[in-house]
Amino acid sequence: MKGPARAKSMVFFYVAQMTAAAAAVMVLVWCINFRGGLAFESTNKSLIFNVHPVLMLIGFIIMGSEAMMCYRVLPWSKKANKLIHLVVHGIALVLGAVGISAAFKFHNESGINNLYSLHSWLGLGTISLFAIQWILGFITFFYPGASMSVRATSLPWHALFGVFVYLLAIATAELGFLEKLTFLEGSGLYRYSPEAFLVNSTALVVILLGASVVLSLIAPHVENTKIYNAE
Repeated sequence: MKGPARAKSMVFFYVAQMTAAAAAVMVLVWCINFRGGLAFESTNKSLIFNVHPVLMLIGFIIMGSEAMMCYRVLPWSKKANKLIHLVVHGIALVLGAVGISAAFKFHNESGINNLYSLHSWLGLGTISLFAIQWILGFITFFYPGASMSVRATSLPWHALFGVFVYLLAIATAELGFLEKLTFLEGSGLYRYSPEAFLVNSTALVVILLGASVVLSLIAPHVENTKIYNAE
């Protein structure tokens, strides 16, 4: 039974890789081909905003997806996998913070109010919870490291809270796509234009990514149940 169980988990993993690649390409095509490109400094403030969806999707959500899945699929030792899990999540956190700062920069330089939408509220809440999760995980499972009993007690909550924050990030991204497309259509973008189709399609692919990542985590898999040992 172990072979089929592992196969089920790996199928979702491969689907997640394909959807992640598709989402990354689609958001780049949108921001570069349709929206004019990316820039941290520009007289065209829209280019500054474009950094936001790219970093939040590729840097935060996709990198976060890989960090969540890598512990189950990488063939190396638990100690090595744990370090990779920690580092990749750390990179996702940094890129997410830069992506959020790009949105603030765009608003401030364009004379637009900050934090007026549900998307922005959830965005700040999500990355704050993500940071708390990373810090607690670092202290408990990496350095200085808690006792084995504390690790065993904390692990289910660490995993559950991680999935919750990840799903919150997916929901926030969906609100972001909807909000931006609504603004664009209000500014004259045709509702059935190629750009509108691309944005909606990207949002759908992100939902598929989130679903495949979660399924890859909860599907039966061959692994040692003692995930965090004394290493």
